[in-house]
Amino acid sequence: MHLGSPLQLLLIAIVVLVLFGRGKVAGLMGEFGKGITAFKKGIKEGSEEAEQQAAAEAKDVTPLDKDKA
Repeated sequence: MHLGSPLQLLLIAIVVLVLFGRGKVAGLMGEFGKGITAFKKGIKEGSEEAEQQAAAEAKDVTPLDKDKA
């Protein structure tokens, strides 16, 4: 007997709710959401820091105009 994927997920969700209760599952989902938010924030800050570092290390390659002195 082959169950469809949505049906399998529903069955797993029901078993988890029965085993842990609604409050515990809601708390876990809240912590999971906070973790995802913190991960996205860390990625964003890391890329901004890398851009700032690259900009600080960029060299000015404009040729010096020695004849205008």
